[in-house]
Amino acid sequence: QVQVVESGGGLVQPGGSLSLSCAASGSIFSIVAMGWYRQAPGKQRELVATVNSGGATNYADSVKGRFTISRDSAKITVYLQMNSLKPEDTAVYYCDVRGYDSRRSAFDAWGQGTLVTVSA
Repeated sequence: QVQVVESGGGLVQPGGSLSLSCAASGSIFSIVAMGWYRQAPGKQRELVATVNSGGATNYADSVKGRFTISRDSAKITVYLQMNSLKPEDTAVYYCDVRGYDSRRSAFDAWGQGTLVTVSA
């Protein structure tokens, strides 16, 4: 079983910065990709940024140039540095981890979500 735990959400003023982290643990054999998604009130969950096992990153157009995703493979941890935050970035941010477990079965594990509120 794989566990995913996020941390770092909170309240920040427009133009401010916030950093999220997400750690995966459990019976993990290998990681395919880790990423961040978000869901604003009344909206569908959307991709924010992902990073794959090779280090390639992918960002939503709305966050390019403001958000940076990074990873620590040894710690099976992914980070999201968010700068120049806007009110429209307000959402619950979810971490997604995909890979193979110790039995070589594919898994797709999600965290419980962390709330980011951008408001004056």
